[in-house]
Amino acid sequence: MRDIFITNDIKYIGANDKDIDLFESQYIVPNGISYNSYLINDEKITIMDTIDKRKTDEWLENLERELKGNKPYYLVISHLEPDHAYNIELLSKKYPEMKLIGNNKTFAFLPQFFDIPNLEERKIEVKEGEEISLGKHILKFIMAPMVHWPEVMVTYEKTEKILFSADGFGKFGALDIDEDWACEARRYYFNIVRKIWNASTSPS
Repeated sequence: MRDIFITNDIKYIGANDKDIDLFESQYIVPNGISYNSYLINDEKITIMDTIDKRKTDEWLENLERELKGNKPYYLVISHLEPDHAYNIELLSKKYPEMKLIGNNKTFAFLPQFFDIPNLEERKIEVKEGEEISLGKHILKFIMAPMVHWPEVMVTYEKTEKILFSADGFGKFGALDIDEDWACEARRYYFNIVRKIWNASTSPS
């Protein structure tokens, strides 16, 4: 896949998947999808999410290329669905000193999916509006429950003014496909975000 430039310090390390026929086994994706993950180079190198099992090898290659022999200090976990989170366990075992950033629901759910060595010593639980400095970059955490699952949160990087939005502003389609953005973003929102948000807020 072509290089995707974010900023000098923030690198895209995700992957396109053009071999998938159905997203979540029900949504037709003729132009594939992308699994999005980022690396922030700073005094405390930070990875924003991992990606799906289907593209683990490519993601690891991208990660190691951008690490340049360094080790990550933090992994920010915005969402625990497999397309965001499948490689959390692998990464945690590969880098046993790496800290994991999430919220209270993240760490309530995490052991149900993954075996993370020394999780209690490694987890950093954040609340609404809390900030963590990486050096030059500052991450601010905003809870976004039921933008898919109850543990979802988004992260605003204050220095370069970048929002890592979990699933909130997603779309279908691989990143190197030339297509109408609005159409696929609208279809994604109606089928993924709006449906789940409505179900979570409807009166019983």
